Amino acid sequence: MESKKVLNFYKALANLREIEAQEPPYDTVTETGMVALYGICFEQAWKAMKDRLEFSGYAEQKLGLPRAVIKLAYQVNMLADEQLWLDALQARNNVAHSYNEQIALGIIADSKSKFIAMFEVLKREIEENWV
Repeated sequence: MESKKVLNFYKALANLREIEAQEPPYDTVTETGMVALYGICFEQAWKAMKDRLEFSGYAEQKLGLPRAVIKLAYQVNMLADEQLWLDALQARNNVAHSYNEQIALGIIADSKSKFIAMFEVLKREIEENWV
């Protein structure tokens, strides 16, 4: 049985996948919603990683911030591409600035082109090796 945090991540990823069907130009509500879905999915992803790391005996590590969780997850082979996750973290940090249309469109484009696939890889990794 997966933890609530892992299940929250899976649900957030399912919601984020819905942006793949959206095509530009986006109205303001759609654009804002897609950026928010990315931010939620990232939050749930790093919290799921933290949960699985702690469950697997890494509780003594300092895992309070997303960057520390990403670094440790990469070191223990939960993640294959540390830089992609750090880029995703930067995009998550930019969600607060998504009133800027260029930033919002960049987050949406990156979500469609690489972040959804990145989250999918994490989901498979958790299911296969971290339950």
